[in-house]
Amino acid sequence: MHIPRHIVRCPDLLGAFLCFLAILLATGPSALAAEDENIALLDRSAKAFASVVKQAGPAVVHVRVEKSVTSRGLQQSPFDFFNDPFFERFFGPQFRHPPQEPREFKQRGAGSGFIISPDGYILTNNHVIGEADTITVRLADEREFSGEVVGTDPQSDVALIKIAAQNLPFLPLGDSDKLEVGEWVIAIGSPFELNQTVTVGVVSAKGRNRIGISDYENFIQTDAAINPGNSGGPLLNIHGEAIGMNTAIFSRSGGYMGIGFAIPINMAKVIEQQLRSHGKVVRGWLGVVIQDINEDLAKSFGLEHSRGALVSEIAEKSPAAEAGLQQGDVIIAVNGTEVSNVSDLRNRIALIPPGTKVDLQVVRNAKKKKFAVTIAEQPADLGQAGPAGDGSLNRMGLTLQDLTEELAAQFGYSRDQGVLIADVEPGSPAELAGLKAGQLIEEVNKQRVRSLDELQKALERSQAGDKVLLRIRAGEYSRYVVLQVDN
Repeated sequence: MHIPRHIVRCPDLLGAFLCFLAILLATGPSALAAEDENIALLDRSAKAFASVVKQAGPAVVHVRVEKSVTSRGLQQSPFDFFNDPFFERFFGPQFRHPPQEPREFKQRGAGSGFIISPDGYILTNNHVIGEADTITVRLADEREFSGEVVGTDPQSDVALIKIAAQNLPFLPLGDSDKLEVGEWVIAIGSPFELNQTVTVGVVSAKGRNRIGISDYENFIQTDAAINPGNSGGPLLNIHGEAIGMNTAIFSRSGGYMGIGFAIPINMAKVIEQQLRSHGKVVRGWLGVVIQDINEDLAKSFGLEHSRGALVSEIAEKSPAAEAGLQQGDVIIAVNGTEVSNVSDLRNRIALIPPGTKVDLQVVRNAKKKKFAVTIAEQPADLGQAGPAGDGSLNRMGLTLQDLTEELAAQFGYSRDQGVLIADVEPGSPAELAGLKAGQLIEEVNKQRVRSLDELQKALERSQAGDKVLLRIRAGEYSRYVVLQVDN
């Protein structure tokens, strides 16, 4: 008798026994053996993930920070905007509130990190520790230590801290260059302060840049769930090696939406070594202004494909000028490794120690040439646009960044529509005024702003102690918000 499995019913004990016999007859021993083999494979996979987490988990830490901030005025009451002369014209001086004395409040934050040596060195994000007054590190075994900042690098969002402890569990650092799209990865951290949270996903893409998170971007994109508090935690491969540091997410809601970014561990390793040795990062400098290659430019410059970096300007007495590079050259390779775009070249040159000689392959007049260039140290006054935003607004609890095309598409804005609010400090004047991450600053003191540079210039026109009138957009609607500049 043949009974299809999908219509078998087991109403009682006798029926269950007959049901079992029917399944045996319907499937046969070979099918059951194949099914057992598949289940065994799944079981081995599950145990493999569990083994990685068991070994790596003790080296992942929770980082808690606290900072004292002195501010005055507007954070105390949502109605203090009546103190602004603009509103006094409508409501009269009787609505003016007496000035409030400066008041100190505590800003608190939390993130993750991972131990990279048994003597207590810990990698985390710069945006996790910021300019914290105190850093507390809690280990997986619940022990707590005071953290000391060894060095920070805001331009890459990497920070190195240390705790006074020995014989600690630590994570081996892998090779992120060998990572392939589609590989399994594991994220461990403290999202929403839920310590030792494990999520699993795959590498969705590599080399993500122009996200607007930091100056030097070469992110690993993953769909492993990352949420607030995961920042600074490790992204592991299936061998238990840290191949990235979880840093940011794309989100319309503030929570996980399937796209997370991690700093490649190879970039973090170079920065960590400099921070440990010198307390700061010294970057390489070529001395060129470069732009990406599109299809039309590729045809115009005799290129086989639209890859590389087009040199549009060369600084006088720079390494590029001394080596003989010219405007119109297209840099297509560094030390034999192909250059994909502007961000790729910029990141790689920045990580080369000054004084190092490199071979550049360029295309000039549709012909390939090679140049030996000695990399110099990046000038201290070289302008670096970054997400930190203006200092005065930063002290009011705002972290700002330019609106890239990808961010504009994510949040439903138009390119160059304004300056994006990337983060709002909990308990800050900005938060108490109702500002949120993802909103847009379109005007500063009734002056239109479309970039951090324009915003900075508008703020520089404000005198010390003046209030700043911001026009804030959230979706289809905008409103005015008054914040106190604390110079």
